[in-house]
Amino acid sequence: MACGRSIGIGVDLEKLDNALDGDSSSDGASIEQPERTQTKEFSEDAPVTPDHDIEATPVHRTVTAQDWTGIHDPENPHNWPLGKRIYHTVPPALFAFVVTLGSSIYTPAYLEIAKQFRVSEVAALLGVSLYVLGLAFGPMIAAPISETYGRLVVYRVSLPLSMLFTLGSGFSKSFASLLVTRFLAGMTGSPVLAVGAGTNADLFPPQFRAAATACFLLAPFLGPSLGPVIGGFAAQYKDWRWTQWCTLFIGVASYLVSIPMEETYKKIILQKRAKKLGIEPPKQVGPSGFAAIKFLLGVTLFRPVHMLLFEPIVGFLSLYNAFTFSILFAFFEAFPIVFTGIYHFNTSQTGLTFLAVGLGVCLGVVSAIACDRIFYQKEHRKVLAEGKIAVAPEHRLWAAMLGSFGIPIGLFWFAWTSRASVHWIVPIIAAIPFAWGNVSIFISAALYLVDTYGPLGGASAIAANGLLRYGMSAAFPLFTVQMYKKMGVDWATTFFAFLSLAMLPIPWVLYRYGSKIRSKSHYETIKA
Repeated sequence: MACGRSIGIGVDLEKLDNALDGDSSSDGASIEQPERTQTKEFSEDAPVTPDHDIEATPVHRTVTAQDWTGIHDPENPHNWPLGKRIYHTVPPALFAFVVTLGSSIYTPAYLEIAKQFRVSEVAALLGVSLYVLGLAFGPMIAAPISETYGRLVVYRVSLPLSMLFTLGSGFSKSFASLLVTRFLAGMTGSPVLAVGAGTNADLFPPQFRAAATACFLLAPFLGPSLGPVIGGFAAQYKDWRWTQWCTLFIGVASYLVSIPMEETYKKIILQKRAKKLGIEPPKQVGPSGFAAIKFLLGVTLFRPVHMLLFEPIVGFLSLYNAFTFSILFAFFEAFPIVFTGIYHFNTSQTGLTFLAVGLGVCLGVVSAIACDRIFYQKEHRKVLAEGKIAVAPEHRLWAAMLGSFGIPIGLFWFAWTSRASVHWIVPIIAAIPFAWGNVSIFISAALYLVDTYGPLGGASAIAANGLLRYGMSAAFPLFTVQMYKKMGVDWATTFFAFLSLAMLPIPWVLYRYGSKIRSKSHYETIKA
């Protein structure tokens, strides 16, 4: 990892990247192994800079597998050509988009599925719920694999397995087989959601990482937002199976883009270097083999659950994130009720209304970066001028505090304008502040959790957040239809709006009292 302290959002995204990936590795001293040397010396051509237009001369370099050989080590992904590094940011974002797209592309066709398999509408929505439930397992699956075998193996295996199960969903002849393959498609595709941010951390030093990480964090929200758009056209002009074929086509195209990818994880690159040159491999920190996997499972499974239950910061922020994200999945059923039932849109037209959600998601990413620049970086410069090291993590919460107003505004707006007497564009626009607030809260909370608990504890906190977020989102589609039919669009959405108002103080309370709460934590937290 690049060293040094630079001012900019990239510094903060480095810690978020590591936590999202569950990366707990560290460098250590070498192990004495008589049969191998620690270094190997050889000469190579020095690079020619623009200021020295002369023939390159050989430079003596000592290579080690314990760490990078200086800041200019050519095998360090930070030193790869810029075009190569930019390319390596594209497949993770595409994979995250495809996997989350699969969660919602199914929804425009659920009525047709209910009719074909002769099940209730609620039962048909299990295809959404089980897929989303499978996504909750991402960090738990990815951390042991990535830590042991590297990032590349996750990309090589995860998406193809998910696409195979998506293929099975498309060919399903029974409702049971459809549900099983949907769950497995979500579960096997989910590891890419946990590994992608770590790839960006491998490729760029902190000050240049903001754009790549922002794009990656954008993808898991754009996927569910655009799924109904694609699924609406597929369901209307073909049939429900084409929602799965479309996911498959996009997934295959994304995988083809990823074929030239190389390993970016430091530990694996150094291990390959040691094997190639016959020198001592990187020191194994902590347990190895099965014991290492057991340890990582403990960190990625049991610790997140413990933090959800006994850490107020993790519990309340995760609950807030989970609730706002779950309403997005409730909208997958509420939008057809409004725009098909009230405004008489067809399936594809109803799907297009979700473009407003996509616009709000993009605005959320922009505003989160703006809040970092305006509020956090100002405080960061002040702290450095005072000779201090750490900024209080509560300054991360500005985007969440501002975004917390977008949720109830959007919900009340949608609730009381979704009627025949009001033009259809008005409730569509209401989705923009809702989606903006949703993403602002998510990014702000993620940065706050990582700053508070550090890279390893932050990884568990992020995993806890994802577990509750996807778990709750899996449940919402199962009662949304009945709720909206019984209570009506206005009062059902208003109920959600009042709940969001009740949770609105959470980031504000943490901003005011977060330092006191941190001081009583069961885990090591930042002292600032």
